[in-house]
Amino acid sequence: MDSPLTSRMRGFGATIFGEMSALAARTGAINLGQGFPDTDGPAEVLAAAHAAIDSGGNQYPPAIGLPRLRQAIVEHQRRFYDVRLDADSQVLVTVGATEAIASAILALCEPGDEVVTFEPYYDSYAACIALAGAVRRTSMLRFPDFAVDEESLRAAFSARTRLVLLNTPHNPTGKVFSPTELALIADLAREHDAIVVTDEVYEHLIFDSIQHVPMATLPGMFERTLTISSGGKTFSTTGWKVGWLTGPEALVRACLTVKQFLTYVGSGPFQPAIAVGLGLDDSYFRQVAQDLQRKRGLLTQGLVDAGLSVSSPAGTYFVIADAAALGATDAVEFCWRLPELYGVVGVPVSVFCDDKDAARTLVRFAFCKRDEVLTEAVRRLSSGGGASS
Repeated sequence: MDSPLTSRMRGFGATIFGEMSALAARTGAINLGQGFPDTDGPAEVLAAAHAAIDSGGNQYPPAIGLPRLRQAIVEHQRRFYDVRLDADSQVLVTVGATEAIASAILALCEPGDEVVTFEPYYDSYAACIALAGAVRRTSMLRFPDFAVDEESLRAAFSARTRLVLLNTPHNPTGKVFSPTELALIADLAREHDAIVVTDEVYEHLIFDSIQHVPMATLPGMFERTLTISSGGKTFSTTGWKVGWLTGPEALVRACLTVKQFLTYVGSGPFQPAIAVGLGLDDSYFRQVAQDLQRKRGLLTQGLVDAGLSVSSPAGTYFVIADAAALGATDAVEFCWRLPELYGVVGVPVSVFCDDKDAARTLVRFAFCKRDEVLTEAVRRLSSGGGASS
């Protein structure tokens, strides 16, 4: 029989992250594909989760999230960005940033509405746009600098533009959008009366003294911006799936209407633990970025030594390299063979693109791993040795 899957989802198979992690497990290769740390987060955050479980915090939390976490999010946004929020009407806790993204797109887009985003794009963006029956319009960020192409971006907007879906710091490229680029996006959003949904989950993982600038802080943008983040990346707790969105009351209320019929609620005992994390001293947030910046240097230098062209990321967990020097002509096929050839797993960037040729030989590697893991990975890539070498 024909596939029972609805037509708008037939272009989507298993997520590349799950496939590459399964490949790493099956072959014993070093997994630099999926972006999760191989160490635990801060002890006080883990202890708070244990305490919440032990004290009975294991039932449904409120639909909008536990008051303690919502207040911690409010204080975090004020502390780092001077954004003032109301915890009861402008904050919604979600099951990770992925659910926040889905809730926003499903709540705000009618079938046929257009969503402007940048490619490469995180894979759930395209799927959520398709689920809403909306139309994806993209502007390409090109290796190696991934600068915004103003002409291409302007061409992506139209009278049907409903949302702009922005990710900064950007997965998979590691790009941090500059103030000038953000101002251009804001101008176009205002010109076309579009809402900006901005995914900022890597907000604290930025290097080289670059500052994260939330879209909501730009002049006239708070009232048309939904800001999304999570605790998974900042506190190395990706499996807890604690995310949130913030913004004007009407937009948050619309997202809650949808969110309650997706998961209803989740992550009950982990919510107070993430609240503890958000209240950690500034030194913690500085140290996380400094540690990752060092790991970035370890991996990028190793890739350069292996003969690859590399784009040094300004943030996130990820570095993109051109694997042509290793014989790649198609990164998808090459990544499936990487465990056999080098004992390492990466992710082909072209799976995040509509324009496959623009990323034909590009591979994303994650550096959120222990130093010894990164050292061994670059040794393998440099020597051409497999997992057993």
